[in-house]
Amino acid sequence: MTSSLRTRSPLSALSALSALSALSALSAHAAPPPPPALPSGRPLESADAQWFIAQVNRDLRAVYVASSEAQWANSTHLTPAHEAAAAAAAEEAMAYVASVVPLAARLDDVRTDAATRRQLTLLKRSIVLPAPADPARRARLAQVATELEARYGRAEHCAPPAGAPPGAAPVCRDLEQLEEVMRTSRDPAALRAAWEGWREATAPSRPLYEELVALGNEGARALHFRDMGDLWRSQYDMPPAEFEADLARLWAQVRPLYDALHCHVRAALNRQYGDAEVPLDAPIPAHLTGNMWAQDWLYLYDLVAPAPAQPSLDVSAALKAQGYTPQRLTRLAEDFFVSLGFDPLPPTFWERSLFEKPVDRDVVCHASAWDVHFNNDLRLKMCVKIDQEDLITLHHELGHHYYFMSYHTLPILLQEGANDGFHEGIGDTLALSVTPEYLHGRGLLRERTEHPDALLNQQMRMGLEKLAFLPFGLLVDTWRWRVFSGEVTPEGYNELWWRLREELQGVRAPGDRAAPHLFDAGAKYHVPSHTPYMRYFIAHILQFQLHKALCAAAGHAGPLHTCSIYGSRAAGARLKALLSLGASAPWPDALEAVAGARALDAQPLLEYFAPLRAYLEAQNAGRACGVGAR
Repeated sequence: MTSSLRTRSPLSALSALSALSALSALSAHAAPPPPPALPSGRPLESADAQWFIAQVNRDLRAVYVASSEAQWANSTHLTPAHEAAAAAAAEEAMAYVASVVPLAARLDDVRTDAATRRQLTLLKRSIVLPAPADPARRARLAQVATELEARYGRAEHCAPPAGAPPGAAPVCRDLEQLEEVMRTSRDPAALRAAWEGWREATAPSRPLYEELVALGNEGARALHFRDMGDLWRSQYDMPPAEFEADLARLWAQVRPLYDALHCHVRAALNRQYGDAEVPLDAPIPAHLTGNMWAQDWLYLYDLVAPAPAQPSLDVSAALKAQGYTPQRLTRLAEDFFVSLGFDPLPPTFWERSLFEKPVDRDVVCHASAWDVHFNNDLRLKMCVKIDQEDLITLHHELGHHYYFMSYHTLPILLQEGANDGFHEGIGDTLALSVTPEYLHGRGLLRERTEHPDALLNQQMRMGLEKLAFLPFGLLVDTWRWRVFSGEVTPEGYNELWWRLREELQGVRAPGDRAAPHLFDAGAKYHVPSHTPYMRYFIAHILQFQLHKALCAAAGHAGPLHTCSIYGSRAAGARLKALLSLGASAPWPDALEAVAGARALDAQPLLEYFAPLRAYLEAQNAGRACGVGAR
């Protein structure tokens, strides 16, 4: 599954600064509200803090709703006018937040109630793209951020068709068309052309990204952070250094299992392509993994299926044969949440969402979930394919929507997940319950089998999606944090990117990527959109921990990988309790309420994949494994 995006919680609204409506900012551009005026000349009191937070919540709602309306307009219709409007409205939001954060710092020593203190803390630390104090530089940051995402949405690679005579007219392909090549072709030349083509299309954004880093770091220093990476790492209810150590601990837990999968997949690719393309003592070539970013390897399943003779557990063909439409597929995902005791999605969701790519305009097709007015105005933006991958993606997206639905009555500063990994992990937790038995019950699998080979097939499919993603989820922000800190200069962007990919993923570029104009990190949507990515690594650990807890609540007996909580109101009640907290409590409190633990733990993930691990260990006997430099 390609990682999706939850858009836009109030405090992350400043991270993806695209798409603000031409209806407001161009024709009726208004200054942001003035910051609340705290009294001077006397010590500040609890009542001052409470009044301040009430005013900030009121004003933030106004600026965020205006911003979100316009973000939706542009994401669903990319035009120069919408982009110009995006920059103007983003500047307004930046200006307001920049004006109130220093005032919140004045209240650091005031003794007040826990809810007010929590909101003051969130206000100060949760800005993703901090703006410089200078109005002109703030306006430039908004413009740069808007243009980066819009360029990504419009990018195409144009080249003559393979084998065309000299002078043939070029054919232009967008990301969706290039991704289709990655998913379906086994021709190394065609795969490399698609892979390099997308990076050629996105490389021109590098100078803008350099500018965004410089301006964002300037804003971070004004908030007393060393750089944006220091700010991002501060958002997890623990000191940044402790957070980094926790990530290293989790990666150490799961790395042996990832290494085993990598070794097995590399051997299969070697059989397919030979020693010249895939040496057994080198990292895997990125363009041969079936995914534009090698972030999952699901489309290599046919090369590594443990038991190809077993009936396929991929329901894509059944979905097409049964006439599923994008809306009907979405209702299938909705039904899972309703079975747990959640309300159906509001009628406006079905009226206002974008389910298919329009033929008459450019849109950002990357899947995202929205509460446009922060009051249960739920919308999906996704160019839905009728296949199993998007069935799972829809469960992920609706996880965001049901999170929105559960906390939309809270003050706007608390309308967030316990941390951003929780928001990404909720839908994926439920998707773990989309088991073969569940699919059979929904009429999508004709045969229900408990044969061990069928189990291994299912575990392999899941491993190619979930396990293969783990190092990629870790490395995107590892790269950015080093960029933000100045450890690497722009000339070294690509060198660092590929060093991390080899060290963590065991994946290499298909050719020399050292040219100074290249910007391969920018080929991934979340980099030009300035969306933090560590949330996805956290979510891939957290979802198994939550799944185990919800399965216990549902009374499941048996191996964890066989559990589906579909229809369990007891599991639903526990999930509702978590979602309704929003960001009102530190994430360890929220985790403890569901799972009885205050720390993230990868042990449930390892438990879930125990059958696959045993299989991989047997298959890898005698092989030389390893994923690159250590």
